[in-house]
Amino acid sequence: MPDSKKYLRPEVTARIRRLELTARRVVEGFLSGMHRSPYFGQSIEFLQHRQYTRGDEIRHIDWKVYARQDRLHIKQYEEETNLRLTLLVDRSASMAYGDGESNKFDYSASIAASLAYLALRQKDATGLVTFDTKVRATVPAKSNQQQLNRILATLDSVGADGRTDLVAVAKEISQGLPRRGLVVIISDLLGVDSLLEGLRLLRQRGHDVAMFHVLHDHEIDFEFNGATRFEGLESEDFLNCNPRALREGYLAALDEFLSSTKKACGRLSIDYLQVRTSEPLDAVLAKFLAARQSLPKLKR
Repeated sequence: MPDSKKYLRPEVTARIRRLELTARRVVEGFLSGMHRSPYFGQSIEFLQHRQYTRGDEIRHIDWKVYARQDRLHIKQYEEETNLRLTLLVDRSASMAYGDGESNKFDYSASIAASLAYLALRQKDATGLVTFDTKVRATVPAKSNQQQLNRILATLDSVGADGRTDLVAVAKEISQGLPRRGLVVIISDLLGVDSLLEGLRLLRQRGHDVAMFHVLHDHEIDFEFNGATRFEGLESEDFLNCNPRALREGYLAALDEFLSSTKKACGRLSIDYLQVRTSEPLDAVLAKFLAARQSLPKLKR
């Protein structure tokens, strides 16, 4: 956890407040046109029985239990229990690319803040993990009123640095989470080796997994002109070249990378969403939640 004294400084408090306001604006704007609060997903897996109370839907009564015990009990499913959401935010060096609102890490932090705000608004336990080659900061999942401030403070406390090792992080995370839930990964996935293995570890532990693949417009469109020096953010490599000569090959390689990543997620039943840092956050949130609600989700 970050040093709490650090967050007494006015400029830090102001940044955290801006992040909170961004999350509030995105979520409240999205919800304003809806009749009910959106859920991140639904499960139809049976959880337990509970005694019938007035107002419960009759269709959920377990009549077999009634025949044996002469008492009314309701079948309670996982969808009736609060969600446990864990946000995994990549803080490796490649996430530092971009300026202002297009900075990949800042944009990803805003996505995480928005999801945390929404989940906590629904009383869902929400936690945060920032990572590169290993877990760097952790906020254990809770649903109390102070949790959003803890998450925002942690997001503000880290910068982008180092490489990415999703396999090592997935092992640590999968072993540390006390129960299955929804794990949302927010990353550019650049420099990630053995992506499939890392994701499979989380799925094998029974977690529902969603992926925000965050990329800058420059990385997607590659519209550079004139002599350019490209420097590696996660290595000391560099390349001086005419980008127009590389554009066709770069775009072909990028398309293969995006296609293989999406297919890898599909094979593991992981919700995959590619995001540009130029996209409005409320549109990204709406797209994600619409996909989550489109079909009932079985716990796998």
